[in-house]
Amino acid sequence: MATDIVMPKWGLTMKAGKVSRWFKTQGDVVQKDEALFEVETDKITNKVESPVDGILFQIVVPAGETVPVQTVVAVISDVGETPERRSASSSPAEEPPAKAAAAGPAAPAGKAAFVPATPIARRLAKERGIDLALVKGSGPKGRVTEQDVLDYQPPAPAAEVNASPQAITLAAEAGIDLKQISGSGEGGRITKIDVLRAMQPTAAQAESAPAGDSGVPLSGVVPMTGMRKIIADNMMASLHQSAQLTVFVTCEATAMTAFRDRVRLKFAGAANVPKVSYNDIIALAVSRTLKDFPILNSWLTDEGIVIHAHVQLGIAVALDDGLVVPHVKDADTKGLLQLAGEIRVLAEKAKTGGLTLDEIQGGTFTITNVSMLGVDGFTPILNPPETAILGVGRAVDQPVVRDGVVGVGKMMTLSLTFDHRVTDGAPAMRFLRALADRLEDPAMIVV
Repeated sequence: MATDIVMPKWGLTMKAGKVSRWFKTQGDVVQKDEALFEVETDKITNKVESPVDGILFQIVVPAGETVPVQTVVAVISDVGETPERRSASSSPAEEPPAKAAAAGPAAPAGKAAFVPATPIARRLAKERGIDLALVKGSGPKGRVTEQDVLDYQPPAPAAEVNASPQAITLAAEAGIDLKQISGSGEGGRITKIDVLRAMQPTAAQAESAPAGDSGVPLSGVVPMTGMRKIIADNMMASLHQSAQLTVFVTCEATAMTAFRDRVRLKFAGAANVPKVSYNDIIALAVSRTLKDFPILNSWLTDEGIVIHAHVQLGIAVALDDGLVVPHVKDADTKGLLQLAGEIRVLAEKAKTGGLTLDEIQGGTFTITNVSMLGVDGFTPILNPPETAILGVGRAVDQPVVRDGVVGVGKMMTLSLTFDHRVTDGAPAMRFLRALADRLEDPAMIVV
């Protein structure tokens, strides 16, 4: 029996998702719990696994398309089964049986999904007997144009080309002439992999293009897609829709360094005890200090300023292609070691793509630490609806004056960006100074 795979709904606020890539192609054997495709939302990118064993009979929604939740994106069939083909508008949650019945008899098995095309292209394809599903569209969102139909060359029949059945099917769906592909299989046989390579020439070019240390090509155009596009949209919206102001303070981290070293020494070799870092101590101090300045542990919404009873502490994690901010729940109720352990788990899940939507939404205050990059200070951008974010620079040896005597101390720059609509500068500056005082004397964190 065929199984419809739908766009998942992760969280109450999710309305739609983008299929960023498929891990399988039509005709592939899939196993239960095997990754099928990747979904991007404005909050998270994650993999969707197959709920059953079977054959990936149809990919309804191609990579790059955004569809509402519960839309059918693929069909998995049993071996040898040929179920009815689906269209991208299919949504079992929104199309009850009664409505489907009223619409008339079901389409015959094997009928192709609706193909977006201009009226002229549709008429021309009909006159020439061309299946629009086999024509690759060059118009907006893949729409088939008149020129696409004129340029279309039917794929070579199986009898005229040495290709596997899967390669023939895939080439027909992609509108690729198999005569133009060199086979890598036995005896020059064209395989599905050969067709996939022909479908993605830009990827092959990118692999051979010279790149800088960051992995970005030294020349050419890098598409603004995926996580990069989401981050760009969110950052622009944040700057345009809030009154952001950043204040700075320099604090001495000498005592904090000594405290960190004492904790590490005490638990050296202990099982299941994380290696405490500056960031963990700062997270603890922030969680405690926010209890004295609740206005900064808030959201700005249409209903007003929402002040939270507990600190849902966001920790920014840099990835190869962007940034994600998971949060530690109720951070103000946890001790240093528990906090450090949870931060490690979230950071690892962020880097391996294992975060859930619940772990990246609902944060009330964010810490973004660039000390490992050798940066002294910066102006972080708010993560709406949060109203404050802390930036942490590196701790570096600098001359300091203690009781009139010049010495050496570790100095660190902290920067606080806050929404001036929610609070005035004085409370925000007092928070930042109180945080610095706690870090300069870690014993005060528990006071």
